[in-house]
Amino acid sequence: MFRILKKEGTARRGVLETPHGEIQTPVFMNVGTCAAIRGGVSTADLKEIGCQVELSNTYHLHIRPGDDLIYRAGGIHKFFNWDRPVLTDSGGFQVFSLAKLRKIREEGVSFQSHIDGKCIFMGPEQSIQIQSHIASTIAMAFDECIENPAEYRYVKDSCDRTFRWLQRCKDELARLNALPETINKKQMLFGINQGSTYRDLRVDHMERIAELDLDGYAIGGLAVGESTEEMYEIIEALEPHMPDTKPRYLMGVGTPVNILEAVYRGVDFFDCVMPSRNARHGNLFTWKGKMTLLNEKFFDDFSPIDPDCRCPACRNYSRAYIRHLFKAKEMLGMRLAVLHNLWFYNELTQKIRDALEEGNYEEFYRKYRTTLAQRIDG
Repeated sequence: MFRILKKEGTARRGVLETPHGEIQTPVFMNVGTCAAIRGGVSTADLKEIGCQVELSNTYHLHIRPGDDLIYRAGGIHKFFNWDRPVLTDSGGFQVFSLAKLRKIREEGVSFQSHIDGKCIFMGPEQSIQIQSHIASTIAMAFDECIENPAEYRYVKDSCDRTFRWLQRCKDELARLNALPETINKKQMLFGINQGSTYRDLRVDHMERIAELDLDGYAIGGLAVGESTEEMYEIIEALEPHMPDTKPRYLMGVGTPVNILEAVYRGVDFFDCVMPSRNARHGNLFTWKGKMTLLNEKFFDDFSPIDPDCRCPACRNYSRAYIRHLFKAKEMLGMRLAVLHNLWFYNELTQKIRDALEEGNYEEFYRKYRTTLAQRIDG
């Protein structure tokens, strides 16, 4: 299902065949946690800005509106009118980051909803059942996400438990995919590597989950407290042990430079709330660097956000106008900013794919790893 079309060092250009169409990699998945991109962005907008994969969250959709409702709608694709791939996160990260109280045991996790305090239980089977109800293209295995730094003994025990949970996820998905009432009987499963910043635990865990022959493999538990240097070191340590014929997904990462660095080290899939979250506060990405649109210097700047950008915002409006919308608290300002940042991220991965196809990713990487990190506010 996954074909590597070109390689340059450890950087890969590939394509993943899914039940809902091809995914050209490297790819940035646009995050719509509750089946919507914050900032008033529709699925029609997502197609216009080049989105290949939309990502939604199992935890949030289970709580509201409920996966039963989405199932009755015919699955998430029909629910929010999207005919391209959807990946659902397992809910594990949210259980450990949002839940008010939680208790971890071998069966799973009992926790209180962050919305209404309701007691909920979620384990591997429950997470997969919810994702099957949602009928996403790719389901993520239920895991424990540990905040860095963490004690070695606890991390080792957690990795062992996460591996056992992954085996249960695989078995449950196989059972559900065989049922006549299942909407997406070809739902795919990605396993998640854990191990904090301990190289030996990371490598051991990756080698064990690789033996399960899953549809893809993710690196979880990074960008949660460790330095970027530690994150890159972990990716480099894992790369030789990740199946070469399966897609690789770095979860929750990150900045444009993070993506450049991770592609350089062999990663194929990315997601992050950063582009939409930053946009909603007027912080924008351009091909010359980062900018804060609310700065006074843009008060009467009638040029587009980025002269080299062809997004809906840059084609039609000026920095001065969009800044005015923010200052006037008009929703349109936020929407245009989100469209711009998501266009930028989708275009970034498109240009990475082009550079890999042309055999000049090294040059592209060297140029933009510096340029995209600088600020253009001054």
